[in-house]
Amino acid sequence: MTAPVASRAGRAAGRGAAKLVGAAGRNLHERIANTLGEQIVGGGHPPGQALPTEIELCASLSVSRSALREAFKLLAAKRLIVSRQKVGTLVRPRTEWNMLDPEVLAWHLRAAPSDAFVTGLFEVRKIVEPSAAALAAERRTPEALARIEAALADMFRFQDGTGDLTEADLRFHQCILDATGNHFLASFGAVIESALGASFQLSWHSGHHTPEYSLRQHQGVAEAIRDRRGSDAYAVMTQLLRSASEDVREALLRRQRAGAAVEGAA
Repeated sequence: MTAPVASRAGRAAGRGAAKLVGAAGRNLHERIANTLGEQIVGGGHPPGQALPTEIELCASLSVSRSALREAFKLLAAKRLIVSRQKVGTLVRPRTEWNMLDPEVLAWHLRAAPSDAFVTGLFEVRKIVEPSAAALAAERRTPEALARIEAALADMFRFQDGTGDLTEADLRFHQCILDATGNHFLASFGAVIESALGASFQLSWHSGHHTPEYSLRQHQGVAEAIRDRRGSDAYAVMTQLLRSASEDVREALLRRQRAGAAVEGAA
């Protein structure tokens, strides 16, 4: 069997000089994995094709073979790549990637979220969060409710730009998951925190729906949970996510138009 031929972009990435990405304090093999992970997610190394050889990658990244192999182990654990004898290291099909891995999510966001990524993210949220809101209305303790209301208060306070509105929004949704008392649901927000944070930031700044409109929706969810109205909590959360999805799509469309305008002017 012969090895699949890597794409021109992938081979170019293997031969050309490349700069390692990631925090300087991280281990070398983690920075290598970060660099290659971003390239894979960004399409530089398409699924089903081979990565450049170890010799090519070591030369382009100026790293040792042992460090590169440790990076390969990290990427294999995230199901992005697989090694085959006499074939090389292949990029797995996208359907096999561990999309709930925080770093894989972060790489998608840095590569500019695709429409498919946004659709998938909100499909998962629509499956989980309305039911979690209904469950939180049934099970919430006074302490859990206080945390939800504190996050909501911060959202109202920070809408003028004096604080971190995105963090308060993320905390609001995480507190609802925590209020269910279900540890699996509580872990859901933590697992995809980076993706949620990015989607919140996009939705708040798109202008499709006003911040006041979004705040009223969040307030409606909190009030339904407070009053133990599970069906209302489910319904309002569903509408909130529908609005947020529209806002994120609008923000991405504006980015694409802006990028096209810049390219056209160049």
